[in-house]
Parts: sequence; structure tokens; C-alpha cells
Amino acid sequence: MKQVERMPAVGTEFFEKLRRRNSYYVDKTGLISELLRRQSEVTLFTRPRRFGKTLNMTMLKSFFEIGTDPTLFDGLAISRETDLCEQYMGKYPVIFVTLKDMEGRDFRSACRMAAERISWEASRFDFLRTSTALDDVDKERFAKLRSLDMDPDTLAGSLGTLCQLLRKHYGQKVVLLIDEYDVPLQKAFYNNYYDEMVQLIRSMFSQVLKTNDSLELAVLTGCLRISKESIFTGMNNLRVLTISDSRCDTYFGFTDGEVQEMLKYYGLSGTYGAMKDWYDGYCFGDAEVYCPWDVINYVDLLLEDPKAQPQNFWANSSGNDVVREFVRKLDVSVTARELEQLAAGEEVWKEIHPELTYREMYSSVENLWSLLYMTGYLTKRGAADGKMLPLVIPNMEIRDIFTTQIMELFKEQVSQDGEMVRDFCEALKRGNAEKAEELLGQYLRKTVSIRDTFVKQNLKENFYHGILLGILSFKGNWYVTSNYETGDGYGDILIETEDDEMGIVIEVKYARDGDLEPVALKALKQIEERRYEDKLHDDGIAYVLKYGIACYRKRCCIALAE
Repeated sequence: MKQVERMPAVGTEFFEKLRRRNSYYVDKTGLISELLRRQSEVTLFTRPRRFGKTLNMTMLKSFFEIGTDPTLFDGLAISRETDLCEQYMGKYPVIFVTLKDMEGRDFRSACRMAAERISWEASRFDFLRTSTALDDVDKERFAKLRSLDMDPDTLAGSLGTLCQLLRKHYGQKVVLLIDEYDVPLQKAFYNNYYDEMVQLIRSMFSQVLKTNDSLELAVLTGCLRISKESIFTGMNNLRVLTISDSRCDTYFGFTDGEVQEMLKYYGLSGTYGAMKDWYDGYCFGDAEVYCPWDVINYVDLLLEDPKAQPQNFWANSSGNDVVREFVRKLDVSVTARELEQLAAGEEVWKEIHPELTYREMYSSVENLWSLLYMTGYLTKRGAADGKMLPLVIPNMEIRDIFTTQIMELFKEQVSQDGEMVRDFCEALKRGNAEKAEELLGQYLRKTVSIRDTFVKQNLKENFYHGILLGILSFKGNWYVTSNYETGDGYGDILIETEDDEMGIVIEVKYARDGDLEPVALKALKQIEERRYEDKLHDDGIAYVLKYGIACYRKRCCIALAE
């Protein structure tokens, strides 16, 4: 492996720490000049999670804040903008508040956590206690901001108050950065105090963003644009840049060129194809971007193990509730067929509503389409037609999330159908291939099929393999193993039945052209040639049934060895 000086900064969200450690940094400082040239007083960026929102916000903090170290930006794009740096770098008091971890089981505990965030930020300016620019009333107001027991009115006005006090002290307007502004609303919705939290956030934003002559500029980030009427009431100074907007479209996420440059630096150019298949495909505005969280994690993994396969890093960082809810609403056949199209790599046209309240988001499948798009589970491919967008699954990682949720729902359905499980397993045990084929076909018609060109042959086979394992897992007194090394290879499924003298071997294949029977016979031939039954014979099982199963969309063929 190539020796490198700059390691990838996995999990580092603080610009200053990243730069002082000399970690690898994909330069996004062009965002600074974009903000300054556009001269918007308040800007909201909405992007899915894990796309570098917090890192960009701490970058802005490091640039604008009084007392900053200019060397942090040496060699970066913004350093070449000498006039902008001279005019704006290190010239402003900066308030930085992240709300990403703010949650509570009830409104009172959520308010206390908010107070902790504000108090912690206020503690950075503890010199205000003795500032000669502040009078006694000002200092009393500041003391309240350091308390963890703020009353609701103090909490609602806290950011506005801190802005005013900092301007008085410095004689300079304030830059305000609020990261993940919508997380408290999400948590409140799930814990049934949404209306109270909406009122608090609305009041807080109104006082600090709407008519605040101490504010130079404000930048907010979040996953969603919550309905303007409920949060940003009357704010004519707000500019919202969503994932559909071409402005600033390359500053969140990595471009293809940036990923290729990173892989070349680390001597990993040979992994470009896998990186692109798994983590590329998001379309923000006019730019196609990769998820930076995934790229950095996979590079870090490859530096430890050059043969490492791509993993689903994104899924492991969230519960993927929106996909789970979407899959559970697939009781409408049209929606199920649309999901099959998506899983096949095809596009589905949908009307997107960028402004939804949390109360509306899960109320219908139609709103869930918008939520899937705005949170990164779907992306656009091609130009919009009004509010209608051509939506696709962006990459292999997100497709894996969808298929995992489909399989979990399928297993829940199977667990409620004990009679069919019993009949299917009994048919296998008795060598009744025709009956087993009929019952498996019924199962396939209940779930979403995986087809066409989006995935490789072996991954399609894995899907049907998973369906069989999902059924067999509910046969409590059977011992079922998957991909066990036996004979001259790895058998798909090996079964030791409750009868110690009987076992079953199953090989699953995907019939690419829909011609099922020849593929099922090919699966049988593979069992015979590679002696998959050897493991069962070694365990003392004398009689082994061998099945070749071919699947295509919602059809199957089961062949039994003579």
C-alpha cells in the first residue's frame, strides 16, 4: 500500500481539528465566497444526513470568527480570494449552535437540553460578564443565558439576546450558524410534543433571524425544509437552497473528480468502479455527487484491508425509518410495482412537495415519496417537469437498504402464516417439487421482485436465497445452514430435518431470460458436480434430497434430482 502523509478523517466534523491534524481534506471553501457574493442575510441548506453539513458549518466558523488562525486556510481555494479574506476573515463574532443531538422524551426535557446547548455556547463568551461595553442590565441578561433553568421566554430569545450582547461588546455584527435545525422537530414529532416545539423554534427564529439588526448573516442546515408557515413565518430575508437547487450544488458531497483524486492519492484507483457503484449517484442541482461519509469510511477500510468489499456505512448510522414506513405502506399494488421499477434501476415520476410538516410526512404514500427524495433515499435522474421529478435509487448502498427492509417485512408476513410454512417444508421433505413450487410462487407474489440490469446476477440470486431462508427460518426443528463449505464449493442451503436420517440440499439461481426449467436443471447439475451433499453425509445423514430452484421476477421452477 502506498505510504501517505494525510490520513482520512473518519468522523471528524470540526474543520480546525481536521486541518491541524493535516488530515485529507476535500476543499469546500468555495462555499464561503458563494455566500458572500450572494449577500443573503439568512440561508438554509437542506441536504441528507452524512453529506458534510456540520464540517462546512465549522469551516464557516473558522473563517469568520474573530481571532481565527488564517493558516488554517493556506493552500485552499478561498486563500486565493485575497480581497474577500482581507475584508471578512476573522472579522466577526460567531455564534455556532448544533441541534443534532437535541432530543427529549417530553417538552420539558427537550427545553433543558436546548438550554444546555445555548449555555455551552454562551460560555465561550464568558468575558461578557466583565465587559465595559455592557451595563448591569446587559450582564444580568447574559447571566440568564448561562443558566440551565432558563424560563421559556428567555430560551426563545436566547440567540437574539446573545447576538445583541456580542455586537455591543465588539461593535460588530454577528455571524450566526445553526446546524441541523430540524432535529428537535423530528424528535418532538416522535415523542408527541410537536406543537410545543414548533412554537418554541418559531419564536426563537423569529427573534434572532427576522428583525435582528445585530445580525450580519445567518446560515442554517437541516435535512428538510419544514413548511414555511410553521417555522419561518414572515421571514422575507430567507433563501432556501435544497437538493434541487443548482446554486452551491457541489459544496455538500464529493464530485466524481474529487473522489478520483482521493483514490489516486491513496493508491486505490483500482477500487473506483466499486466506489462509484455503491456510493455515487446523488444528483444535487446539476451536479452528481457521492456521499462523503461512505467514501471516507471505505477508503479508511481499504487502507487496512486492500481486499475489503464495500459496506453499507450509511445504513449503520441511522434507523432508516422512512424506508421502513414506505415499505409497510405497500398495500397498493401500483406502489409495489413502482418499487420494483426502482429496484431494477428504472425511474418513477413523482410530484415532489419540498415543504411538509412532520405531521404530514408519514400521512400518505404520496408524501413519503417526497420524504424519500429529500432525505437521500431517492434522487432525480434528468430534468424536472414542473413539480414532477424522475426518481431513481441512487446506488447499490441505498438499494441494499430497500431490499433489507423488504426482506424484514416479508419475514414478518411469513411468521404470521404458519400453515403455509408447514405445507412448504412438508412438500420439500416428501420430495413433492410441484407442490413446493406452487407454494413458493405464492410467496413470491407477496413480495417485491428484483429484476433486470441494476444489479449483478449473484445479487439477484442472493435476494431469492434470502426469501427461502426467511421461510425456512420458521421451521423450528430444522437445522438450516447457508453458504456452507462442503464438497468442492459452498452449498446455498443445507438442511438437516427433524428426521436424523434425512437432509435437503438447495441451490438457487436467477433465470436471466425467464426460461426457468433449464436454469433449475443447471442448479441440480451444480449440486451433483460439486458434491454439496457431502457435509450431510459426513453428519451421518443417509438420505439427501437435492433441489435446483430457478427464479425470475415472481415466478419460480423447482427441480428434484432423481
